Amino acid sequence: MCRGLVARIVLSRLTAENITHQDGFVFRTGAESHLPMVLRSLHYLNDMIQFSSVSTQSNRAITDCIERWLTDLSFKTERLDYQDEEGTDKSCVIARKGPLGSGLAYFGHSDVVPVDSWSFAPAGPWDCHLTEDRVYGRGSCDMKGSIACMLAAVENLREKKLHAPVYIAVTADEEIGMRGAREIVSRSSLYREIVASQSRTLVGEPTQLQVVYAHKGGCALRITSHGRAAHSSTGQGLNANLAMIPFLSEIRKLHDEMESSPAWRDERFVPPTPTMNITIRDNSGALNITAPRCVVMIYFRPMPGQDTDGTVDRIQKLARLNGLQCETVFCGSPVFTNPDSPFIRELLSLTNNSHATTVAYGTDGVALNELQNVAILGPGSIEQAHTDDEWISLEQLERGTALFEKLIRHWCIQPE
Repeated sequence: MCRGLVARIVLSRLTAENITHQDGFVFRTGAESHLPMVLRSLHYLNDMIQFSSVSTQSNRAITDCIERWLTDLSFKTERLDYQDEEGTDKSCVIARKGPLGSGLAYFGHSDVVPVDSWSFAPAGPWDCHLTEDRVYGRGSCDMKGSIACMLAAVENLREKKLHAPVYIAVTADEEIGMRGAREIVSRSSLYREIVASQSRTLVGEPTQLQVVYAHKGGCALRITSHGRAAHSSTGQGLNANLAMIPFLSEIRKLHDEMESSPAWRDERFVPPTPTMNITIRDNSGALNITAPRCVVMIYFRPMPGQDTDGTVDRIQKLARLNGLQCETVFCGSPVFTNPDSPFIRELLSLTNNSHATTVAYGTDGVALNELQNVAILGPGSIEQAHTDDEWISLEQLERGTALFEKLIRHWCIQPE
């Protein structure tokens, strides 16, 4: 399945008058206007979509494939394998092509969100389905399409001699806490090179190729109350939910404070608050059984300059006062690069954007706080990510490949 030509991509509403063939693909007329720039990225994207690399499952197979591609493109690769909390095998790969120095580092992730429902009738979530202007499939937008563009850009330049390095890192578990990025930061020798050289760093999440200089961080805490199960008519049980009530009353006050206090507002972001979210699960099997266990998850998204550590300490103290167990699942700092920095100004010039912006969602960038020049930049729209008919446009794949190629030429290839 890895690399090689695609045997067939089924298109909707084909007729004998409006189809064309090129390099093993079938295109509806109109799609060929994006060729040949988009063709290489489509090869990579087609193969990656077919891996059902949901975060709760192993991503070893897709990592094997990406690692082979990188090796074929003459990259030096470094593999980082680990097991997550559930004992599931996970893996990341980071690679370098070119000499040491300050070059370009690209970060992407191979995991995708689950498919609880899928509304796109012509093809399933693990089929790469091409229409005249879109590619459908889980991960097409978030973010296998971006990885495909970066691989295609490198392949387009494979005969060029690099005077500065190109790094590509593809992580696991971005969708559920950025564990893979943390593994790279703590274990990778190639990542140490990126830090030492302070290479320009792109996190290739979907931004419609707009330059993003900042995004919110993310902190998740798990609070657990233990009780004793029994038939509720006996009075012998201990309902774990009861201990949560006073705790949740205080958390409600913290939630309201985050939504109303000026100290928690940053108008550079939309929405301008940390948008604390709370989920509750009590594991009770029936209405007449006292709940033996209650788990509350709290997730908030701090912005630059806000007291993240103090807030986590506050929640932990509230849990202890109520006799509850509290653990920090993950806590990532906001990503922020000064929008007036030379790096962002240069990136704006190279991308033909007038200004840089912010986003509310998080990325692997939360783990990259040793790096000074970080931007979020990639093809596709976040509005298509995680949807039940996920897609990316051919236009974004074409522009994404061309832009990544332009950045590699500018920062890593000696002018001819």
